[in-house]
Amino acid sequence: MADVNRGNRPLSPHLTIYRPQLTSMTSILTRITGNAMLIAALMIVWWFLAAATSEEYFNTANAFVTSWFGDLVMLFSVLGLWYHTLAGIRHLIWDNGIGLDIPTAEKMGWACLGGSVLLTLITVAALA
Repeated sequence: MADVNRGNRPLSPHLTIYRPQLTSMTSILTRITGNAMLIAALMIVWWFLAAATSEEYFNTANAFVTSWFGDLVMLFSVLGLWYHTLAGIRHLIWDNGIGLDIPTAEKMGWACLGGSVLLTLITVAALA
């Protein structure tokens, strides 16, 4: 059997020297926004269930959903929804083999970030 000396092998530097890239950060953000939108979805489902249950329960749920915290959750959910949508479109473009070079991929990443903020502001302005 081979003598394996595991103590003298070099370890991978991993996060100590890795520089995060925009494309990796936007990919991680896509996953985060997809999961974070579940919080708002559960809050909306709770609001609907409360409306179907009783007036007292609806008033409790409605007070929470329309509070400053509920408004903040909904604002970030709209931001997450727009970002997730734009990132999904970016991935559909990549699936067709377009924009895979690093400069174009970074431009598309910045477009997703900036576009999601712009579309959120437009959405909030339209609903206000």
